[in-house]
Amino acid sequence: MPSLKYMYRTLLPDSFPETLTLDFGSFRLEYARRSWNIGGEQRGLRYGENPHQPAALYALVRGGLTIGGVTYRGAGQGLISTLTEENMLQAGKHPGKTNLTDVDSGIAMLQYLYARPAAFILKHNNPSGAAWSAAGVAQALSRAYWADRIAAFGGAVVVNRPLDKDAAELLSSAYFEVVAAPDFEPGVLPLLQKRKNLRILRIPGLARLEEFAGLPFLDITSLSDGGLVLQQSFLNRVGSPRDFFPATADRDGDTLTARAPTPAEAEDLFFAWAVEAGVTSNSVVFARDGATAAIGAGQQDRVGCVEMAIHKAYVKYMDILAFRETGQSWQELAARAEQDVEAGDLAQDIRRRTQAAKGGLAGSVLASDGFFPFRDGVDAALAQGVTAIAQPGGSLRDAEVIAAVNEAFPPAAMVFTGQRSFKH
Repeated sequence: MPSLKYMYRTLLPDSFPETLTLDFGSFRLEYARRSWNIGGEQRGLRYGENPHQPAALYALVRGGLTIGGVTYRGAGQGLISTLTEENMLQAGKHPGKTNLTDVDSGIAMLQYLYARPAAFILKHNNPSGAAWSAAGVAQALSRAYWADRIAAFGGAVVVNRPLDKDAAELLSSAYFEVVAAPDFEPGVLPLLQKRKNLRILRIPGLARLEEFAGLPFLDITSLSDGGLVLQQSFLNRVGSPRDFFPATADRDGDTLTARAPTPAEAEDLFFAWAVEAGVTSNSVVFARDGATAAIGAGQQDRVGCVEMAIHKAYVKYMDILAFRETGQSWQELAARAEQDVEAGDLAQDIRRRTQAAKGGLAGSVLASDGFFPFRDGVDAALAQGVTAIAQPGGSLRDAEVIAAVNEAFPPAAMVFTGQRSFKH
């Protein structure tokens, strides 16, 4: 059996060509294979999704595309694909595919949250935690980290403001694979560079993501038979809380209308919907005060997304209490509780406090990437103290779902986004 530990550290040779050309009728897109000189070795991607898969990164270097009156991102508008050695302030090892796609996933969500300092922590192309804060990037990063301290381990951090010293100290206290920022304030790099395998990326375009929010790219998916599916990339039509639609539906000749969200709820719904655009479907995002409270991703049924997110929220809430009060994870405390009476009492108390706080979900809002086909998912969320919901609308049972929020005590708010944000 080969040594996987060795494979993870090995640069895998690849035989991909130096150039790639795609013709779209009268349009031609020319791509160049990317490589970097790191430690005296000129190589491209370390490997693909797994260490036995050769991979190559290409950047669009010439050409542009307009289809159906829509102009797509063209040459000169790259962010990840155009990284140079100068952008890699510390390379660690040559980057692998997942390092770059995690950062790219963060950018895809951050482009809608450019108005405030924001931070995402990504694992396997999904956010483990995300937050934005007028108080600055360090506050946003701290809240993103504590949203899911466990899953943040080994994650990629992406922020949309220059990284300051407070944020760097938080990054230095835990293990991360990558940090990407538009710039780094004086004195920050020496702190980060103490972790020799941390990849530190300066991407100036992260400071001007508003330029990209309304500009689609050509999204290409390869099929297992070698075929290709082309689509215009997702564009978020909700550019501000004002872009939500009132949730209304007809039933038996009557029109049902949900309560409109308060300004604070609308802000959190806007944030949650921006995060939702980058989460693998089916998915839901719970958020409160500008930070994710729980994320349910990649489930086959919508109520299952809600139930999984609730379960995760309770576990993460117990972990935060345990870690802050004992320096141990919840799993470590629970194991110790089986043998130690004092630890057992503390574990019981943490369970009690977690139940009382509903895993931190009380007072949160919820965004769903697809409509609710039944009211069960909505009822499950309302039972945890959710006060407002954003969802696409368009279900045959919209009236039933609106009735669910109207029947809550006090009534919860609901708005429609007018679009679905599936990501597969």
